[in-house]
Amino acid sequence: MDIQRPSNAHAKKIRRIIYVAVAVVSVAGVTFGVSRLRPAAPSVDKATTWTDEVKRGPLLIEVHGVGTLVPEDIRWIPAQTDSRVDRIVIHPGAIVQPGSVILELSNPELQRDVLDAEYQLKAAQADYENLKVQVNSDLLNQRAATAAVRSDYEQAKIQHEVDEKLRAEGIGAEVTALLSKVKAEQLAIRLQLEEDRTTNAAGSAKARLMAQQSHVDQQRALYDLKRSEAHALHVRAGIQGVLQVVPVEVGQHVTPGTNLARVADPKHLKAEIKIAETQAKDVVIGQNASVDTRNGIVKGLVSRIDPSVQNGTVTVDVQFSDPLPHGARPDLSVDGTIEIENLNDVLYVGRPVHGQSDSTIGLFKLVDDGSDAVRVNVKLGKTSVNTVEILQGLKVGDKVILSDMSAWDAVDRIRLR
Repeated sequence: MDIQRPSNAHAKKIRRIIYVAVAVVSVAGVTFGVSRLRPAAPSVDKATTWTDEVKRGPLLIEVHGVGTLVPEDIRWIPAQTDSRVDRIVIHPGAIVQPGSVILELSNPELQRDVLDAEYQLKAAQADYENLKVQVNSDLLNQRAATAAVRSDYEQAKIQHEVDEKLRAEGIGAEVTALLSKVKAEQLAIRLQLEEDRTTNAAGSAKARLMAQQSHVDQQRALYDLKRSEAHALHVRAGIQGVLQVVPVEVGQHVTPGTNLARVADPKHLKAEIKIAETQAKDVVIGQNASVDTRNGIVKGLVSRIDPSVQNGTVTVDVQFSDPLPHGARPDLSVDGTIEIENLNDVLYVGRPVHGQSDSTIGLFKLVDDGSDAVRVNVKLGKTSVNTVEILQGLKVGDKVILSDMSAWDAVDRIRLR
C-alpha cells in the first residue's frame, strides 16, 4: 500500500529566498568594497625623472642670460658730400690705423668748388691788404694835418706871449696882443678838432680792417670746408682697430650721411647680455658678473641697463675687470651670469622645470625609500639660475622630483619603477 509523503515545496521556496537574499547581500558587499578601493598608482620610469635633495645653507641668487661681445669704441664713417665710390682700398677684417685709406671717392664738382673757394680767399686777402694800405695812408695824411695845425698853434701861442710882453712894457700895441691871442685860441680849437678827427680816422680804419678781415676769415672757412670735403674723398679709418663693415660697392652713388665703413677697437670689448624681463628687475649697476666666452670665464661689473624691453628681454652691459682670453672678438656669443644677492642659512633645492619665484607649486616628494612619490604643495621664494629657495612645504633631507611631471597632474601619487 502506498503511503503519501508530506509535501516540502514550502520549505524549498524558503530556501531559495534565503539563497537569493544571501547572494544579493554578497554582491552588494563586494560592490561596496570595490567602490571604496583607490585606483592603483600609475608607474613612472625612475630613469626618466630628475630628483634633488633639500638642503640648508647659503644660497647665491643669480640671473643668467646670453649675449655677444661688442666693442666699446665703434666708429661709423659717413659720406660728407655727394660722390661716387671709385675704389675699395681695404676690405673688412683688416687691421687699420687712423690714417689708413679705406675708400676712394670722386666728385668733380667739389674739386671745382675747392678752386673757386681758394681764388675767393686770395681775392679777399688782396682786398684786405689794399684796404690796409689805403686806410694807413689816410690816417697818415690826417696825422700830418694835425701836426701842421699843432705847429701853427704853437707858433701863435709864442707870438701871443711876445706881443703880450711888449704890450706890458708899453712897446707893443694892445690891438696886436689881442689879435695874436684870438689867433692862438682859434688854432687851439682847430688843433682839438684835428686830433678828434685823427682819433675817428684811426677808429674807422680799425673797423674797416676788421670788416675786411671778417670777410677774409669767412672765405678761409669756406675754403677749409671745401678742402676738408675734398680730403674726405679719401675715406680714412680715424682710429686704430679692425675694419668690420664696408656696406658700399664700387660705382655706387652715395649721398651725405651714408655710412661708408665701420671701424671698431677690438682691444676694448664689453658684453651685452639679454636678461629675461621677469628677472631683470633685481639687476642694478655695479653688481658682480661673470661672462663665459667658451674659452674662459671673465669677471666684470654691470655698467649699464637698457631702460626698454625688447622681445621680452632687457639688455645689460657688462664691463670687464679682468683681461679677455685669447680669441675674444666682436660678435662672439657668450653666456653671462649676474650675482643678485647672497642669502644665508636658507632651505633650497634644485630649480624645478616650472618653478617661478614667489609662487606655490605642486612637487612629487619621494616616500617609502624612493619607491613612491606623493604630491605636496611647496611655496617657493627667490630663484637663482639652478636653485630655488624653499619657504614652506619641505624640510631638510626631503627628495623631490624636479623634472617635468605635467603628464601626472591628475594624480597625487605615483610609483617609481
